[in-house]
Amino acid sequence: MKRFLLCLSLGLMLGSVTVFALDRIEGPKNCSQCGMDRTMFAYSRTMVVYADGGKVGTCSLHCATVELKKNAGKPVKSLQVADYRTQALLDAKKATWVIGGKQGGVMTAVPKWAFAKKSDAEAFVKENGGKLAGFDEVMALAKSE
Repeated sequence: MKRFLLCLSLGLMLGSVTVFALDRIEGPKNCSQCGMDRTMFAYSRTMVVYADGGKVGTCSLHCATVELKKNAGKPVKSLQVADYRTQALLDAKKATWVIGGKQGGVMTAVPKWAFAKKSDAEAFVKENGGKLAGFDEVMALAKSE
């Protein structure tokens, strides 16, 4: 009986951890453009926040640019991107970006990763290759794909 209760307790704890992991990414669960699971791609996800308060979540910068092209006349309040290291959202214009490298991109042939800290971006480049870039360069590249 004690063994059963121990197994049941462990199962409930592991189940709670799984639910927490799935619940830590803001909605929507799926990308508005391609349908991919944003939790699975938490490190590359974005959130487009429109001036009217509307929000659209995508799995990648590529899908965010598709969203922005579809709604070209709609005023944008902010574009938020996930910090590659922590997965926390930050303003895309304030991020330090890395273009390229050996780490495969999401929905793109040329990877583009955002970092809250320049030191994290530099460490990523040292380990994976690529180059540091600014927001304007990254957006121009994403729009041209």
